[in-house]
Amino acid sequence: MTGLGAQDADLKKELDATLRARGELGEEYESALVESFLEKVDQRIDSAVERRLRRQFAEQQMQTARARSSKGTDSWGERFGFAIVSLVLAIPLSSIGGAFGGIPGLLASWIGIVGVNVAQAARQNPGLFAARPHRADRSDDL
Repeated sequence: MTGLGAQDADLKKELDATLRARGELGEEYESALVESFLEKVDQRIDSAVERRLRRQFAEQQMQTARARSSKGTDSWGERFGFAIVSLVLAIPLSSIGGAFGGIPGLLASWIGIVGVNVAQAARQNPGLFAARPHRADRSDDL
């Protein structure tokens, strides 16, 4: 891709060639020469605008992709999968905790399972455990 300076030099050469051709051909061809030169300028402008639009479109796509990846893509399937894995792992963890620690071991394993699920829920929904105003504190009940 040529730079702006090279395009300016090419355009200057085109103008010089158009002016020389006008001098050689005479004034009767002036309008055709000017139209031809303006058509070339118009093509350059169109290509510059097209490049800018493509660049802006690419930047918008990148911003959209970044926004999607930054806000997370937790879907229902991911949440369901996590719940299934948690329940499947609860069986051997419960039996190991109960076998080696009795009731306290069983309680410890279930506290761990619940803790992992609470942490996952808090990660997926940051405002889940935020304090909510009491019904008496609400001003919209008037």
